[in-house]
Amino acid sequence: MDYAPIWISLKTASVSIVITFFLGILVAKWVVNIRHEKLKMILDGILTLPMVLPPTVVGFFLLYLFGVRRPVGMFFLEYFGYKIAFSWSATVIAAVVISFPLMYRSARGAFEQVAARTLGMREGKIFWRVIMPMALPGVASGGVLAFARGLGEFGATAMIAGNIAGQTRTLPLAIYSEVAAGNMEGAYAY
Repeated sequence: MDYAPIWISLKTASVSIVITFFLGILVAKWVVNIRHEKLKMILDGILTLPMVLPPTVVGFFLLYLFGVRRPVGMFFLEYFGYKIAFSWSATVIAAVVISFPLMYRSARGAFEQVAARTLGMREGKIFWRVIMPMALPGVASGGVLAFARGLGEFGATAMIAGNIAGQTRTLPLAIYSEVAAGNMEGAYAY
C-alpha cells in the first residue's frame, strides 16, 4: 500500500487548518464589526460562495488565478520562480478556499452571540479576554469542520493541483484513481 496519499492529505489538512483557522477568525471579527448592513451582507455572500459552488468550479477559478499564464501565477513564477498550479501548495490553497467558509461562518456566528463592551478595555483585550473565550465552542467546531473538509477535499484539488502520484495525490484522489482504474481492492486499501 502506498502511504504517500495519506501523508499528503494529513500534511495538507494540517497546514490548511492553521491558515483557515486564523484567517477565518480575523475575517469573521472584521465582518462582525462592520456597521453597514448591506456591505456586511454582500461580503458574507462572497466569503461563503465556495461553500455553495461545486468544488470543481472553485478549482477552475483557482486554476484561472494561479495558472502560469494568469495574473497571480505569472507573478509567482516571474518573481519567485515558483509554479503554484499542480504543486503541493495548490493542494493547500484548494483546501483553504474550500474549508474557509465553514470556519468563517462558525466564528462569525459565535462572535455575534457575544456582545461585550467593557469600560476602559481596549478592543484587542476585549477580544482575547471576553469574546474569544465565550465564542470558543463555536470557533472550535468551525476549526474541526474546516479540518475535516480540507482533509476530504477532492474537486478543487483535482482542478488546481492535479493528481500527481507522490506530489499532489491526496487520499480522496488516490481512492478515486484506484476506482477509476477498476482496482477496487486498491481502493479498499486506503
